[in-house]
Amino acid sequence: MAQVTIKTGTSDVTSRIFGSFDVNIRALEDRFGVRIMNRSGSDGDAVIVSGENEDGVRLAGDVLKQMQRMVNGGDEISEQTVLYLADMVAAGDGGELEAFGDDCICVTTRGKPIKAKTVGQKKYVDLIRRNTIVLGVGPAGTGKTFLAVAMAVKALRDKQVSRIILTRPAIEAGEKLGFLPGDLQSKIDPYLRPLYDALYEMMGTENYQKHVEKGTIEIAPLAYMRGRTLDDSFIILDEAQNATPEQMKMFLTRLGFNSKAVVTGDLTQTDLPAGAKSGLASAVKILENIDDIGIHYFTERDVVRHKLVQKIIVAYDAYERAAARRAEEAKAKNAQKYYRRKEGQ
Repeated sequence: MAQVTIKTGTSDVTSRIFGSFDVNIRALEDRFGVRIMNRSGSDGDAVIVSGENEDGVRLAGDVLKQMQRMVNGGDEISEQTVLYLADMVAAGDGGELEAFGDDCICVTTRGKPIKAKTVGQKKYVDLIRRNTIVLGVGPAGTGKTFLAVAMAVKALRDKQVSRIILTRPAIEAGEKLGFLPGDLQSKIDPYLRPLYDALYEMMGTENYQKHVEKGTIEIAPLAYMRGRTLDDSFIILDEAQNATPEQMKMFLTRLGFNSKAVVTGDLTQTDLPAGAKSGLASAVKILENIDDIGIHYFTERDVVRHKLVQKIIVAYDAYERAAARRAEEAKAKNAQKYYRRKEGQ
């Protein structure tokens, strides 16, 4: 029977590690096939990991140390966090976990620190700090937009820029939007809602409204960017997979002096008409070797929403790969049939 003991110090730290109804610990036990118990003594709390599999006990202990470090840093631990840490440690990437968690981007109006929750998110944030233009590409739930907005708010608070400009393609700007009541702004608001939500959380509704009235925050459809030069600004283009190559070029060439631009999108969720090319897909190919432009690809590992979101993304990826493989096989068979017929003539 192998055993590892991790001293947690206080009951509060232990409680936050275990989670509500011990959900975090149950997830860790199931992942590595171990038994985890809490022990209180005169020298403080400790967590004991035991099991028949020595490697499983060692890995679970390493994950618990990472959880303790995050709790001591003020982070909340969820079941999704535990599973992410477990996957990283099991893959031998535990050393990378030291790179994130201690770096607070900004604080919300409720006092909640906003930090990168995965190594991939940390690399994305670092790219934004180092580069003038960054393209963040990846599946839903990886924090692409939220972290970009957090970086924009920090830049505004630190007076690195004088305004924030957030934009998205309004691809339904034709007849679908026409069925919605109100003026153009009312029609496009539903498509800009994720940007509003992120700003409300970080700045509060009243503070956000004050910035809008002063013109230091602007949220508008991508079409409104044409003909402008955006100086001293932090600009975010969200849902960029729905921009055409022409729109993408137009947006990127709006960049002015002392400005920074972040482009985010998911190439698997393009809503453009059939046959239309995505500007984001072309941009990552055209811009990949240009200095001061960073490109970051998120994976399903970086999903920080409900754990089912990660499973859904993996399932869809597997289905699409299998469908593409079947299509290629069918194409090859048809080619073989064609040449056989030609040979028989």
